[in-house]
Amino acid sequence: MEARIDEKDRRIIEILKEHGDYATRQVSKKIGLPITTVHNRIKKLKQEKIIRKFTIDLNYGRIGLGFRAYVLISVNLSLLKQKNKSQYDVAKEIRHFPFVERVDIVSGGTDIVATVRVKDVAEFDQVLLTKMQRVEGIEKTQSLIVIHEE
Repeated sequence: MEARIDEKDRRIIEILKEHGDYATRQVSKKIGLPITTVHNRIKKLKQEKIIRKFTIDLNYGRIGLGFRAYVLISVNLSLLKQKNKSQYDVAKEIRHFPFVERVDIVSGGTDIVATVRVKDVAEFDQVLLTKMQRVEGIEKTQSLIVIHEE
């Protein structure tokens, strides 16, 4: 069921998307609503799982994780059936690697897309060949290296 939000909720969401660290008071000032109203609306948005979590936008280069790649993964469906596994199981296993930022099951010629963050191409080579490609059920991978981030 789709949740209903109004223009005030949309304005709160837009502010929080850009400034997730704002206190309720700061959001209130930005949109001209009372603090209690903003607080109650944020609480409602969280309860209805419209806002799932607050996060940060890191400068990965400053912490030694400036290399990012998308790994397109094809799975061996017949092997997975033999092992009584699914694409969900493979995605869950991949998601547990500390260098994996995100995992999505997709449609098309690829089954799973994983976003990987590491220090450099040498580390990427290491984690791809010795960890990711060894996950049971992965048939092949293709890597897309990010050369510029926005």
